Amino acid sequence: MHPYIHAQKNPDKPAYIMAGSGEVVTYGQLDDRSNQGAQLFRSIGLNAGDVVAIMLENHPRYFEITWAAQRSGLYYACISSKLSASEVEYILKDCGAKAFITSASVGSLVDEIPALVPGIGLYMVGEPKAPYASFEAARDAMPATRIADEQQGSDMLYSSGTTGRPKGVKPKIEPGAPIDTALGLVAIATGLFGIVEDSVYLSPAPLYHAAPLRWCMSVHRLGGTVVVMEKFDAENALALIEKYKITCSQWVPTHFVRMLKLPPEVRSRYDVSSLKCAIHAAAPCPIPVKEQMIAWWGPVLMEYYAGTEGNGFTFITSQEWLNKKGSVGRAVTGILKICDEEGDAVPARTEGTVFFEGGGEFEYHNSPEKTADSKNKHGWTTLGDVGYVDEEGYLFLTDRKAFMIISGGVNIYPQELENLLVTHPKVADVAVVGAPHEEMGEQVVAVIQPMDWADANDDFAAEIMAYAKANLSHVKAPRRVDFMAELPRHQTGKLYKRLIRDAYWGKTDSKIV
Repeated sequence: MHPYIHAQKNPDKPAYIMAGSGEVVTYGQLDDRSNQGAQLFRSIGLNAGDVVAIMLENHPRYFEITWAAQRSGLYYACISSKLSASEVEYILKDCGAKAFITSASVGSLVDEIPALVPGIGLYMVGEPKAPYASFEAARDAMPATRIADEQQGSDMLYSSGTTGRPKGVKPKIEPGAPIDTALGLVAIATGLFGIVEDSVYLSPAPLYHAAPLRWCMSVHRLGGTVVVMEKFDAENALALIEKYKITCSQWVPTHFVRMLKLPPEVRSRYDVSSLKCAIHAAAPCPIPVKEQMIAWWGPVLMEYYAGTEGNGFTFITSQEWLNKKGSVGRAVTGILKICDEEGDAVPARTEGTVFFEGGGEFEYHNSPEKTADSKNKHGWTTLGDVGYVDEEGYLFLTDRKAFMIISGGVNIYPQELENLLVTHPKVADVAVVGAPHEEMGEQVVAVIQPMDWADANDDFAAEIMAYAKANLSHVKAPRRVDFMAELPRHQTGKLYKRLIRDAYWGKTDSKIV
């Protein structure tokens, strides 16, 4: 199970198609270019276990680079193109990247990186600008033969922690492991989602996220064709399903919301009957939204709950969900355990922290304390979510990772924004919470306690928003700023953030932990 196998059998078959430009990369081309990329990585001194960092938009070269790293035994750290320079600098230094591949389309950010990480190999796809070298020119100068020490590599993806600093999930790879070793995700793709060699898979999300990257590469292992949207557009997604007769796809609930808001005549214009599975995850899907999607597309929606860490996986079909509305399914890998504060299992329908026993092992790179915090006394692991399991083993999530905000399927951690905003000279205290948003699921709200209550006005709110956008990724910036005369803090300094958050969600029975 590897693209090179399909390149031998069917070299002219499209491995992926870029939806906007229409560019097609065949399995034969993907194999040749990934071999050349592997040769390039060896030529610049990258050996098995080293890290190459990729910061690109959804670009035609993306998979050529990841497969080159995969067959070189390298870790490939895929970085969001929406981060600030300091955030990218932290990730590059933390993962120890020896090469960095980006594009001019990322924007002015690429001009700041070279000075922040001196000594790293710098490459740019497309037309390069100094001090970046052309990735394609360097790669194309290499032979398309397989490297002598070919072995399996892996992604190394970063997801922010509650402290605001990103944490890298670094899978363990056996030295010398064959590149075509079947992975657990491939078994799930075939066994649960029915993805096979004839599948045509639509990917509407950024490839630097774990799910789009891993599912697309799993389709490549199986010999299917991936259609990559450079940028999501609701009507265009429907048009692509009809044009390419898409059989499988991966979504987040925000995609569903935007498609459902299209005028009825637009929604009915496109034939989506080719869909056999529409996978969704990343954020809880509102029950009415999922009901409408099943009514529209049929019982093809398949939901799962999992994390970048890969410590467990639950799954539920449309048919099951209609009988268990709100559930994210039963465990497929790992054994679900709902635990109390002491780490002991609790009875069915009792709320607690969601753990998995016997799931995949993981560690957070350079962060043994975070790795330790993810385990309880039994060795079971958690992502920090809260929920309960019913008598039949179906998981219902009732809360998110400690105050994490999920906006449009993107995880946003409040602490980093709080740490920034509190440095503003006019801010005495700040809390950042998620508030309901019809389309995005949640929106980021900054609740400010000003030094002078006279500053609690629209002008200061705009100033706070501009301050955040100037120092952090715009994705993490607040969409709303509210004011409180005094935030609810205990004498010990602990902030009762749940009181603030629950006020936005209309809850009156807040649980203060």
